[in-house]
Amino acid sequence: MYHALYRKYRPKDFNSVVGQNSVIKTLKNSIIHCSFSHAYMFFGPRGTGKTSVSKIFARSINCSNSKDGCACGVCECCKSSFSKNCIDIIEIDAASNNGVDEIRELKNKISLVPSELKYKVYIIDEVHMLSIGAFNALLKTLEEPPEHAIFILATTDPQKVPETIVSRCQCFSFKRLSPDVIRNRLDYVCKKESIEIEPEVLNSISLLSDGGLRDALGLLDMLLSYSSGKITMDDFTEVNGIISSEQLNEFIKNVLDGNIVNVLNNIRYFENSGKNLIQIFVQILNHARNLIVDYYLNEKKVDFSINLLQEFANNLNEKVFEIRKSSNAKIFMEMFLLKFINDYILSSYSDKMSQKKTVEIVQNEEEKSVLKKEKKVDKIDENSEKKLVDKEEYDLPVLKKDTNFSDDSDPIVLNLPEIIRVRVNNTLALANKKLLTDEINNFEKLKDFTFDQEIGYIVCSLLDSTVRAVSEENMIISFEYDSNVKQNLLILDKIIDVYFKITNSHKNIAIISDSEWNNYKNEYISNLKNGIKYKIVEEPQQILEETKNNDIITNNAIELFGDIVEIE
Repeated sequence: MYHALYRKYRPKDFNSVVGQNSVIKTLKNSIIHCSFSHAYMFFGPRGTGKTSVSKIFARSINCSNSKDGCACGVCECCKSSFSKNCIDIIEIDAASNNGVDEIRELKNKISLVPSELKYKVYIIDEVHMLSIGAFNALLKTLEEPPEHAIFILATTDPQKVPETIVSRCQCFSFKRLSPDVIRNRLDYVCKKESIEIEPEVLNSISLLSDGGLRDALGLLDMLLSYSSGKITMDDFTEVNGIISSEQLNEFIKNVLDGNIVNVLNNIRYFENSGKNLIQIFVQILNHARNLIVDYYLNEKKVDFSINLLQEFANNLNEKVFEIRKSSNAKIFMEMFLLKFINDYILSSYSDKMSQKKTVEIVQNEEEKSVLKKEKKVDKIDENSEKKLVDKEEYDLPVLKKDTNFSDDSDPIVLNLPEIIRVRVNNTLALANKKLLTDEINNFEKLKDFTFDQEIGYIVCSLLDSTVRAVSEENMIISFEYDSNVKQNLLILDKIIDVYFKITNSHKNIAIISDSEWNNYKNEYISNLKNGIKYKIVEEPQQILEETKNNDIITNNAIELFGDIVEIE
């Protein structure tokens, strides 16, 4: 009869367990020094060796001639413990035996001494599945068990186990296995089974198994059944519903180029081909991460902006959990990618060429006489080719000519976090719904300046935000991502200036993330319920970072003489 690979290559002793060195070393030492506990808890992800190590530990503590903490395998106790009919090592599946009656029956039998071995070992798998009544029935037994009884509790969900149970056990955390450890084990199994397989397939299995060796061996078993000869990457992608590296590169390039049509067609093709869109989402994230790492570690060039690729990877990482929980992965993926392309490529990351194309379109319309009125174009700078369309002809508002916005970032304010907290506090202290409505209406005025050559990037950034609360002097706006918050805080004074020039509303703006706003809002509601009122706090003066003196003579003098010299 054929045995699945994960059963055939299940570890039989401590030395054959891979990836859990600290756990194995501790258990072996406890056997060597005869200092093992009456109750253990093994917890960690699935397929990392919890049940296998439980059985190995049960055999090893009963071995009469153990060597370095490992069962000898030849003594009478070992022969008995390795037998399937051993009645002194009891394995209980808590998922199907989770009632009070089963635990009470266990309590009644636990007082019976072992028939063949020194210790009677109870292995309770998936212990978190026990009912509250069953846990209560088990509690007293765990606290004062007979000397011949040892409990080993295994679970993938330790937070569901009552603390009263956990506190009576010696706990061991089983970690996810690294891809290298899994790959080496798969390579060993392939050599033992004479399986021909491409090295790239082994790498892909080790990544896809997510740290679980049992899942990795299961994937290898499935590929072995699917393939009639050598296992190739085509077999791997077909069986697991994922895409090839070439398709990944093409898809990421379409996204970062802002090619919406190709992106949507790709997603439709993947779904029609029976691909797993959730797995592809994770695959894209891993591939983007690998490209970034290769860029920095191996100086490998990429076909697109590395900063944009990093932003894409960050956004993917934030949405992995959500797509797993979504009811329709295709719609989630489409909406996420459309939002990313609009937010980061067509708006925030649009370069000067896109602005130049906009001006060229308007100029072509002038030449074709689509508009009846005469067009006038004012030069912004003698050395610049950029042009601004006159308000009178296109009904667009124009800022005064003397308005000057520098592209440089504002000076670094060292106490900016404190200033933001004070502005949030003062806004909430005097927040007014009518003022909030007024500022939301003011934001509509910003839309007329999205293609302005000088301030368009600031206006687009403001339009990506959400107005949260407004008082007479202050306003809170929030962005979905922390990266947007950091970018806009660098030009906060410039944002305030632009907003005032367009809307004539002078507010001290506090920029925070959506998650920070939720925390502030919940705290505000809680304080209102408890009768705690917010008080106005005086905003501190800005502390600017001192700029270094670039004068060579001055720097050399200070370097030689320190601060004993006075520079005039």
